[in-house]
Amino acid sequence: MSTLVIVGAQWGDEAKGKLVDVLGGQSQMVVRYAGGNNAGHTVIAEGKEYKFHLIPAGILHPGTIAVLGSGMVVCPKGLLEELDRTLEQKSELGTLLISSAAHIVFPYHRMLDALEEEARGQNKIGTTSRGIGPAYQDKVARIGIRAGELVDEARFPIRLKEVLDVKNRLLEMFGKEPIAFEPLLAEYQAYAARLKPFVKDIEPIVQEAVYSGKKVLFEGAQGTFLDLDSGTYPYVTSSHPVAGGACLGTGVGPRDIHSVLGVCKSYTTRVGSGPFPTELTDEVGDHIRTIGKEFGTTTGRGRRIGWLDLVALKHSCRLNSLSGLVVTRLDILSGFKKIQVCVGYELDGARIEYLPGDVDTLSRVKPIYREFDGWEGDLRSARAESDLPQETLDYLKFMAEYTGVPVAIVSVGPDRAETIVLQENLIWG
Repeated sequence: MSTLVIVGAQWGDEAKGKLVDVLGGQSQMVVRYAGGNNAGHTVIAEGKEYKFHLIPAGILHPGTIAVLGSGMVVCPKGLLEELDRTLEQKSELGTLLISSAAHIVFPYHRMLDALEEEARGQNKIGTTSRGIGPAYQDKVARIGIRAGELVDEARFPIRLKEVLDVKNRLLEMFGKEPIAFEPLLAEYQAYAARLKPFVKDIEPIVQEAVYSGKKVLFEGAQGTFLDLDSGTYPYVTSSHPVAGGACLGTGVGPRDIHSVLGVCKSYTTRVGSGPFPTELTDEVGDHIRTIGKEFGTTTGRGRRIGWLDLVALKHSCRLNSLSGLVVTRLDILSGFKKIQVCVGYELDGARIEYLPGDVDTLSRVKPIYREFDGWEGDLRSARAESDLPQETLDYLKFMAEYTGVPVAIVSVGPDRAETIVLQENLIWG
């Protein structure tokens, strides 16, 4: 058996999609296990740029099965638009499957998401208003509608009427017009007709792939510090992007996970509100944002930029039980004479080297930096470890020493070819 989880080791946007695309060609199955279309991956392959929000990036490989797992919440309209757009760019894709247990996002989820965010006033979470949180709320409240019900012609109208009556009462409390049942039913019945061939009982399919020895890659969305339980709560998502979520959202047990790669940038970014100890609000941060094109795939919002936070990264390594690190965007730091790396925090006059679990405490810490020499030149032409400047190698070596996790892969650009494997043995376990 060979199973691999790819997880975001920071606050998301670490270029996981590129890695899934690169390793997807080695996999028979790629399974996304959490989140919805609030996340985004941009993949550049063979000169074309692909944008994914729901579909695993591994679908670009025709021999791969791309699975939307039971831990996901799926917007049918967004999924079909994404599939059609991708087919226009590439006629031969892998096989798409959708778990019958994945929950469905409806317009009332998006409306309530925006209304709830607006009601928070100055305490906004920074959601994408795609309805993801409210869809997960329905899941927990046990009134959500799942993909298997959506494609059931007899059951779906009954379930939709039950839930819509409840949601319309909420919308009216917010002073909004209720959603008409018949047009909504017709719209989603049309989606169901197209999606029905893809909807399957996924757990036995994934389990059989694992136990028959196929290479199965599990793809996380967002990043570790947006995890509902382990992230910087309440500035988190509504699901479990951590490696453990791969078991929760697919039906595979923990002993069947053989390797976990954590993708991290050579610096740090985050989107939305919440504490960010190494944030750069000066011209350095603006420079990195500009040359790195640090704008969200889903929202287009400029990302917050900071130096690499090794205290947070070390916590992420342990939380996810990482086998190896994948360091991306090394090319963006080219040209800096000096690079700062956070190796500790100052909290109320004392030095600590752990990540506080309370956001109020985390917001008070001040980063303690260690300075490294930068490097010159365009790294995008590098294709082997020997092509990298010594300063870059020193930077990577220190990351591995501090976190206790070796660097398996580095990325020096957005294209598939701009990837250097340092330790092949760490990838599939």
